[in-house]
Amino acid sequence: MIGVKIRLSDRRSDQRYMPEDYKKEMDGLLEEVIKRDATDLHISAGRPPIFRVDGGLVVMEGKDPISPDHAKGLALSLLNKAQEEKFLADKDVDLSIAYQDKARFRVNIYQESNNIAAAMRFIPSRIRTIEELSLPPILHQFTQASQGFFLVVGPSGHGKSTALAAMVDEINHSRTDHMITIEDPIEYIFPQDKCIIDQREVSVDVADFHRGLRAMFRQDADVAMIGEMRDPETISTAMTAAETGHLIFSTLHTNTAAQTIDRIIDSFPPHQQGQIRMQLSATLLGVLSRRLVPAAKGGLINAVELLIANSAVRNLIREGKTHQIDMVIETSVEEGMISLNRSLADLVNQGLVSFENAEMFSNNPHELKMILQR
Repeated sequence: MIGVKIRLSDRRSDQRYMPEDYKKEMDGLLEEVIKRDATDLHISAGRPPIFRVDGGLVVMEGKDPISPDHAKGLALSLLNKAQEEKFLADKDVDLSIAYQDKARFRVNIYQESNNIAAAMRFIPSRIRTIEELSLPPILHQFTQASQGFFLVVGPSGHGKSTALAAMVDEINHSRTDHMITIEDPIEYIFPQDKCIIDQREVSVDVADFHRGLRAMFRQDADVAMIGEMRDPETISTAMTAAETGHLIFSTLHTNTAAQTIDRIIDSFPPHQQGQIRMQLSATLLGVLSRRLVPAAKGGLINAVELLIANSAVRNLIREGKTHQIDMVIETSVEEGMISLNRSLADLVNQGLVSFENAEMFSNNPHELKMILQR
């Protein structure tokens, strides 16, 4: 619970506010996000603006709680006519906006308790590299693959899109390919370098992820980045593309590599699951699971799990023995695989993360304790 004294009304008179006033105020709030190195901005009736900094929520000091009318004015100032019509029909809308040349923001505007609220995720204008994100160096190998299927997974807000952007941008600077991205909404903007990169936004440039992927077969594409695997049709088409000579990157909201494989297979009806196991075992390159953990000296630090689809992993997928994948990861360190607990234990041993925070982010705290006691 955020400690803030709620006042019944905003001191400003919203009747005197014009659309350009809301736009100017919103620009000031977006500038504040950048200054504070925040990851998110929340606009909600009854509270001042709130930022997410180092994983926690921070109230903007010196600001009165926002009235319902003012929250509505700020949120709707971000929408064009088509987006406003979609919001009025669906009660929420996703979009991305550019703020000057400094950053982009992924925005969700939604209705709550008959008021309008907005959540904005900060997307830096510069795409960071694999090294700058402290991701495993072996990820460079996946950007060199000619075909296959690579997934970045993890909870919401733990840097899946950022990690994926680093890999896609490396391809942009090192290969001469045609790359298609299908996103909802478009987040990072990839400047054209050696690759041709066409970025398609769902509901703006293409009807949905599935249609965008199917069209890719007719667009002479080499690489595709799918913002999210949301339905069986998209997953099936992505695996078919990976089978037919394309390199496919995407994300899923899952916690571990083994859970990711189960989620993919379980999204299909039972009579199709055998075929999906075969396809996935043949096309999967690897799964990166990422966590952003509070660091001992402030800020957030990267902890990862990395599954590499070697022959043992492919056999387990085919045979429906995904529960054994964690053991393969644990015993395949020499191949470059990383378990989340070993990653967390390394951070604790280096004094970068407290044991309490490592335990909080571990999927198996008992195993983490055993690793640290060895």
